[in-house]
Amino acid sequence: MVPDLVLVGGGLANSLIAWRLATRRPEARIVILEQEGTLGGNHTWSFHGTDLSETQREWLAPLVEHDWRGHEVRFPAFHRQLRGSYHAVTSERLHREIQGRQIADIRLGERVRELCANGVALSTGEFMPARGVIDGRGPRHSGSLVLGYQKFIGLELSLATEHRLANPIIMDATVSQADGYRFMYVLPLGPRRLLVEDTRYSDGADLDDQSLRRQTLAYAAAQGWDVSETLREERGVLPILLAGDLDAYWREGIDGVGRSGLNAALFHPTTGYSLPYAVRLADAIADSGQLDGASLASLTRRFADQVWRQTRFFRLLNRMLFRAGRPEHRYRVLQRFYGLNESLIARFYAGRPSLADQARLLTGKPPVPVIAAMRCLSERKLLRRELGNA
Repeated sequence: MVPDLVLVGGGLANSLIAWRLATRRPEARIVILEQEGTLGGNHTWSFHGTDLSETQREWLAPLVEHDWRGHEVRFPAFHRQLRGSYHAVTSERLHREIQGRQIADIRLGERVRELCANGVALSTGEFMPARGVIDGRGPRHSGSLVLGYQKFIGLELSLATEHRLANPIIMDATVSQADGYRFMYVLPLGPRRLLVEDTRYSDGADLDDQSLRRQTLAYAAAQGWDVSETLREERGVLPILLAGDLDAYWREGIDGVGRSGLNAALFHPTTGYSLPYAVRLADAIADSGQLDGASLASLTRRFADQVWRQTRFFRLLNRMLFRAGRPEHRYRVLQRFYGLNESLIARFYAGRPSLADQARLLTGKPPVPVIAAMRCLSERKLLRRELGNA
């Protein structure tokens, strides 16, 4: 039977599309093609409770592995406890739940040679026809985007004694600054288990894995955590959007094929968080009731356009963060931000700051030189200068 929908790539965004359609369109025949051996790779996706609606939190709940009632940040000038809840989805749980509930025909180890609006050509030579296709194979190199990078090495650690952390440390920027803005990210996964990430907001995408592993373990030791074993390692180099031409970016894709996730530039331009946008896209597709190729291509493009317009302000902030000040002083921007009202911080992470929020973020004593900040205002000028397009 011809599938209603073929999802190319079994990452977070496509997995959530399949998950949501299973409840809203249970009659739909869905195929997920993933070249690796599991769905979701080797990742932990986190989000704030206020990033999603109550209904979205409810349908996502079976995939959530960890919940915390609050979180904290640490900067040279202050430490702060925040009340907002924090949550994490793991790739292991994502794979287990989607496969266990049989919500799609999952084909692992399947390499794709070519996509078109009505099917997929596999590396085996087989052509799989479909009513609709969505390309969710992750970020790709583009000549239409100006990027910085959020890169990290994360180690899941087993400890000899309890760490006594009740809530995550979202940013610990009291560490030495290197390779741009550097902070440690810590998730307490159990009384004697932590995920500790050394994260950098950098101009380049190169990642010195060995150095970051060593510094992550050094940070754990400095906190007094006696590490018994490293259970798992995560690695990531995520795009941070400074400027771009979305029309040109979309033309680089495959005509008539819908897109999802990082392949559709659906992530928070400043924080890099992608789960809230993956949830919203899954809802939009389920709500539309249309799974044919033309409808999916049109819907995902409109959705990406809307997100692009809504996140214009974040690209401006990113230009100031990456272009207006010295790399080792980038932490001052985040330090000032985390001194603001907690509800403003929540709206910022959700990607929905009000006009008053935006004004508040740009007024007061600036954490970057004013003249340098003024040069960052125009997205088009940066595009012309760095990409050579109008």
